Amino acid sequence: MEYKSSAYQIYMKYLVGFTLSVLITFGSYFLVVNKLADGYMLLIMLFILAFSQLFVQLLFFLHLGEEKKPRLRVQAFTFMFIILVIIVGGSIWVMHHLNYNMMNFTSEQKEHYMMTQRDKGF
Repeated sequence: MEYKSSAYQIYMKYLVGFTLSVLITFGSYFLVVNKLADGYMLLIMLFILAFSQLFVQLLFFLHLGEEKKPRLRVQAFTFMFIILVIIVGGSIWVMHHLNYNMMNFTSEQKEHYMMTQRDKGF
């Protein structure tokens, strides 16, 4: 009987996690589609929903922190988070600087520059 209650609890935990994930996903969808906020307010609301989605996934599906000694999983998660910040932050940094360096060109100058680079083999 104990096995069934344990399996039932696990099933209910997955069901709650799935329901929360779907609600958060549809919440962000409806925020954007119905234009309930604009500009930075929309961005802040989407970040809040994204982080709540992250925690739902970590707690309900990846079971972070449930084992008796969660040290290894927390270390692995921390390492993954650092790598993710480096990749995303570096990509945004590179795209910002590319955009900044190309901003002073007119569209004809940009096209001419890209054509000369293409002719060079780049």
